[in-house]
Amino acid sequence: MKKGYLVALLVLVVLLIDQASKFYIKTNFEYNEDLMMFGQNWARLHFVENEGMAFGITFDWTYGKLLLSLFRILMVIGLIFYIRALIAAKVPTGFVMSVGLITAGALGNIIDSAFYGLIFSESHYHGGVAELVPYGEGYGKFLHGKVVDMLYFPMHYFEMPEWLGGGSWLFFSPIFNVADAAITSGVLSILLFQRKFFKEGFAEEPAAVPPSTADDAEPETWMDDVETPLSETTEDSAASEAPSERDDVEQDRKESRL
Repeated sequence: MKKGYLVALLVLVVLLIDQASKFYIKTNFEYNEDLMMFGQNWARLHFVENEGMAFGITFDWTYGKLLLSLFRILMVIGLIFYIRALIAAKVPTGFVMSVGLITAGALGNIIDSAFYGLIFSESHYHGGVAELVPYGEGYGKFLHGKVVDMLYFPMHYFEMPEWLGGGSWLFFSPIFNVADAAITSGVLSILLFQRKFFKEGFAEEPAAVPPSTADDAEPETWMDDVETPLSETTEDSAASEAPSERDDVEQDRKESRL
């Protein structure tokens, strides 16, 4: 499968899982409702919504939500062009897939921000679950929707020493979604496996053609490149002419005697 299709398939799968889980939670859980997964106290589905970034980080500013939504859209557009450039440069597949995970996560949360306020009713504490409503009759405006979070893993409480302020500290306290997990996985993959991705250079180079061996080359005679010196040629010519001159002299002597 071509690398571009592989990345597109990854993004599509992440988006389907992310949006399916959010639709289920939004239409089946009351706000702040909690449910243990697999009977484990440290693994829960806990429905909350946030207007900010991953893991519930928010901006205390009137236009913070709009600014964040616009930033996400620009970031996804940039990531798409970046992936195309990486594929054209024949960058290792693992790195491209990691960037694809980041892109899929950002796109998943953009869908919440852009459309959930238009298609869902408000979720309330102990006020029943939200419902799908006709487009544009939801609880918010375009790009002002709330991101649905539900994955919660309160693994352990640590008692902090007095010199650190005392009290209890919970690991792991953030509540997040599949899109957040995809972004985090993509970033961690790049950080942990960058040496493996780029151990032979940034781009995947074509296999080198082995040089031809001496056996494959045509045999050459060492005398082919040897030039006969001019002096030797002259001497050979002189030597060939010398006997004929001596013969002429001897003939003249015989004639004179007669």
